Amino acid sequence: MNRMMLLPIVLLLTAMPLAAVRAGAADEEEEFRVLLFSRTAGFRHGSIASGIAAVAKLGEKHGFGVEATEDPAEFTDENLERYAVVLFLNTTGTVLDAEQKSAFERFIAKGRGWVGVHSASDTEYDWPWYAGLVGAYFKGHPAIQEATILVHDREHPSTKMLPERWVRTDEWYTFRDSPRGRVHVLMSVDERTYEGGGMGDDHPIAWCHEYRGGRAWYTALGHTNESYDEPLFLEHLLGGIRWAAGVEEDAPAKAPAAAPASSSP
Repeated sequence: MNRMMLLPIVLLLTAMPLAAVRAGAADEEEEFRVLLFSRTAGFRHGSIASGIAAVAKLGEKHGFGVEATEDPAEFTDENLERYAVVLFLNTTGTVLDAEQKSAFERFIAKGRGWVGVHSASDTEYDWPWYAGLVGAYFKGHPAIQEATILVHDREHPSTKMLPERWVRTDEWYTFRDSPRGRVHVLMSVDERTYEGGGMGDDHPIAWCHEYRGGRAWYTALGHTNESYDEPLFLEHLLGGIRWAAGVEEDAPAKAPAAAPASSSP
């Protein structure tokens, strides 16, 4: 597999297919390492390159290493031992084989973390373990449009910087079922503020939970290129990464949140 330092080629990412790229400071200078995985076996988001560049910049700024790949052969026990977090960035379809899935399950069982962004919920539909990890599978979405997010947990590292009502533009996923009760819901989207919802008054859009010995954090945000230039979204993502790595704690995140009370848009 071809490997290279990421920073000199960040500006080229949108013009070339990704094989595998490496980023981050020397190991002794890093707080932890993230394996960013963006393989697609279905729809491919045009924002993947922007997302890789953004996470690399977060790592450079905040002292963690980022290694990006689309090679599933990276999912071995020996290689995964190098990371605190695996991040699925807009993955789709079946992206790992049976041996690779087993290695990933053992990685989580060791107390490591997983972060899923947007179409990570449109991934691995036939893997029951992953169904539990991600919390809910993608069902559909309306056109990209502005909507209001209701931030329920104002203490979690990934949401403490957000306003109680966060207005932004994205592609608003609906899910096959609600993950509430299985996960701690951090945010929901208010379906009264956009057209084409499908989950009613309680529409979770970001959540986290402890899972099979490790940690899992998911956000349905992150479809557009513009998301990866948006300061609040990047802080949201950074907090999720740091929580999944276990370097930022939030006790309330361990318990599922109750459905929110109805409020006016």
